[in-house]
Amino acid sequence: MLIRNALVYTENHRFEKRDLRIVGDRIDGSEADRITGSPEAPEEENRDAAAEEGIDAEGLYALPGLVDIHLHGAAGFDLFDADPASIRRIAEFEAQNGITAFCPAAMTCGEEKLKEILDAAAEYGRTVETAASGTGTETGAPEELPAASLLGVRLEGPFLSPLKAGAQDPKYIRRGDTAFFREIQERCGGMIRVLDTAPEEPGNLEMILELSEEVRISVAHTTADYDTAVEAFRAGARQLTHLYNAMPGIHHRAPGPVIAALDMNAGAAASQDQNAGVSAELIADGIHVHPAMVRFTFRNFGPGNMILISDSMRACGLPAGQYELGGQAVTVLEEPAGVSSSKKKKAVLTDHPETLAGSVATLYDCLRCAVLEMGIPLPYAVRAASENPARALGVYGDYGTLSAGAFADIILADKDLNIRAVILKGKKI
Repeated sequence: MLIRNALVYTENHRFEKRDLRIVGDRIDGSEADRITGSPEAPEEENRDAAAEEGIDAEGLYALPGLVDIHLHGAAGFDLFDADPASIRRIAEFEAQNGITAFCPAAMTCGEEKLKEILDAAAEYGRTVETAASGTGTETGAPEELPAASLLGVRLEGPFLSPLKAGAQDPKYIRRGDTAFFREIQERCGGMIRVLDTAPEEPGNLEMILELSEEVRISVAHTTADYDTAVEAFRAGARQLTHLYNAMPGIHHRAPGPVIAALDMNAGAAASQDQNAGVSAELIADGIHVHPAMVRFTFRNFGPGNMILISDSMRACGLPAGQYELGGQAVTVLEEPAGVSSSKKKKAVLTDHPETLAGSVATLYDCLRCAVLEMGIPLPYAVRAASENPARALGVYGDYGTLSAGAFADIILADKDLNIRAVILKGKKI
């Protein structure tokens, strides 16, 4: 397949008009450096390209498929269901909405429930591998749709602060336990890719020190002050979970974890130690963070350290009403137009409506909101929703890029960022 005349998002973080050739499920390098209609190309090659089956993407952006490393569910399903079929349905929904790879998060729950969740993820992963090898189908269901790639799972808990539990169930929060983490990681075959933790709680800082080379650690649901956050980052934590939410804010006498991360990034830049930087997750759904704070965060963390996430729950893609998240009742409300200038849906705990309970936006919704309603430059938002999360999970090169050799996961979008086509592993869906 040849995608012609697209405004392609390049590794240089800008858009260039060019063609993209797909061979099998990968992007082929033979067209990577050829501008559409290049006079340097032999005339017969230009004729062959014109005749090749493909898509004329004149006037459209070609974006890498997005990578969501923090979501719980969508379309009525959730990782908490502990069911491979639910993971499949989430994966199908995400692919239809331009998210071509994802890492869903488990909520804080009891030990046996957590093991059931991880068992389901491992089972789903095995069925995908079996299908990819050509020895079977993923679940045997004939109605299956193309699905986003499962990159692993995330533990958003149980090693959190009960004072910043948010929508997590506080009765299942526990102290840091390296042995327990390694037990469940072995049980699921290494599926856990991100571990959220509050470093101020007993045992958690020691756990960060012991596990930082084994799993990506993100500071989350925390009351940590500046000094404790700095300790956590020095111990190996490399991320902040849904920035500003479930953590102390910025105060001139109590700067907190956000400023600690910025100081770590400044030190990493000065020493040119790329491994010492801290990435900031942000939910740009128009509900969780004010647009001015979104702009502030991109300016200060820089586009290379920003990760857009959705934090979506099972109501994503569904009407307002009553739902459930991690065993707790959730109400989804229609919000009037506010600071982001358009109507949004908001998920809150039914018994504590002042507490947000994830989002009902896709990652692509968040990208559009960041660009169209918050003033974030499109190249910055694309990088934060594709390359940066892929780098965080160590899968950049296969995912999060349109460079030669990457999986052909591509979004074609118009100038208003409406999705016109999604290409998944080289096939239009």
